[in-house]
Amino acid sequence: MDDLTKEQRHRAMSHIKATDTKIEVLLRKHLWKKGIRYRKNYALLPGKPDIVISKYRIAIFCDSEFFHGKDWGHLKEHLKSSTNSAYWLKKIQRNIDRDMEITKQLYSLGWTVIRFWGKDIIQNPEQCVQTIEDAILEQKIQQIESRQKLLYLLNAVLVILAP
Repeated sequence: MDDLTKEQRHRAMSHIKATDTKIEVLLRKHLWKKGIRYRKNYALLPGKPDIVISKYRIAIFCDSEFFHGKDWGHLKEHLKSSTNSAYWLKKIQRNIDRDMEITKQLYSLGWTVIRFWGKDIIQNPEQCVQTIEDAILEQKIQQIESRQKLLYLLNAVLVILAP
């Protein structure tokens, strides 16, 4: 059962933002302090990731617990007894499914996908930044390995073409 009136619920829901949420801004500030540059709400990629580090092909999503279904089994049971439960169950399940679809699409395009829960960002933003820095390091290593393979192939071609 909802503790708020219909008007109160409407006002509360109308204040929920899609971009520049508190968790996004907090994570971006910490990334900026570390010298990590990014694009925000990058519309050229599926799902319009909240933060994109295009140089390293990293897409970051800052997901709120409620709308993206953290602890979905528990939340689902709680929602069954709430007002308009059919709507919320369908909406959140669709969000979970869409998140998985978008993650798969980005992986197939060669992107690294990182998803953080809002509470993780609020409670420990430094750990979130460390996770991103680890992903950047991994991408740097892959780029170096790719260059080394390319140089090896070029040397092999030069040996074959040399008189």
